[in-house]
Amino acid sequence: MGSVAEGHDPIRVARHGPVVELVLDRPGARNALGVGDREVLRAAYAEAAAAPEVRAVVLTGAGPVFSAGGDIAGMHTDPASLEERFRDLAGLVTTLSRGRLPIVAAVEGGAYGLGLGLAALADLVVAGRSARFAASFGKLGLTADTGASWSLTRRIGWARTRRLLLTTETVDADRALEWGMVDHLVDDGTARDRALELAAELAERSPHAVAASRRLMADLPDDLDDALAAEGAAQAVLMARPEFATTRDAFLDGRRATAGSTR
Repeated sequence: MGSVAEGHDPIRVARHGPVVELVLDRPGARNALGVGDREVLRAAYAEAAAAPEVRAVVLTGAGPVFSAGGDIAGMHTDPASLEERFRDLAGLVTTLSRGRLPIVAAVEGGAYGLGLGLAALADLVVAGRSARFAASFGKLGLTADTGASWSLTRRIGWARTRRLLLTTETVDADRALEWGMVDHLVDDGTARDRALELAAELAERSPHAVAASRRLMADLPDDLDDALAAEGAAQAVLMARPEFATTRDAFLDGRRATAGSTR
């Protein structure tokens, strides 16, 4: 993917049937995102989710690096800038984690800081074999943002997340796969293609079931009784839909036909 001239949108949108591809498109800055860029990404996802025919999203980066993180040059410390920064971050994380569209991240090169946080929010992560991951916030004397303390803990566990936040160590793709930070490891240069394939597969699933599963996982409580109540409420809504009755009857008809053929 090529670079773009200064002043172009930081997020490039491409359509592939029921899949929308959101490309972090600042390759000259290794796809580091500034405050305003995060709102552009949030709005692009929200616009895709508002289109009923769209069923899945692929999130990737232009050039050799998925994302180097936040735009350090734009990290101002005045109260107004800080308020805008964290408001935009919260809006982005909430939209990506609770929206109806599943996200497949395609990571080439590296995902650092904010980039790692974005990858960890994805439902599936595909990485090239040379990809690297780091919670690099501490190198600037900062701690996690972009929801990384929440999303990483859910992906790789409390102890490993604490280790990464405190040490800022870099994790290679093999270890990321072993830890569950990555779901699919592929040859360098093919992560985007594999991500598009996986997104197309997700697009064939029931959009209502996928959306319900995403909401459950985003808001699933620690208490078992509360989790059971949340699951029951979600299932009740899905079972009341005509789609469930149709798929149930088709499944039962197929099972009856199979049973009859064996006699």
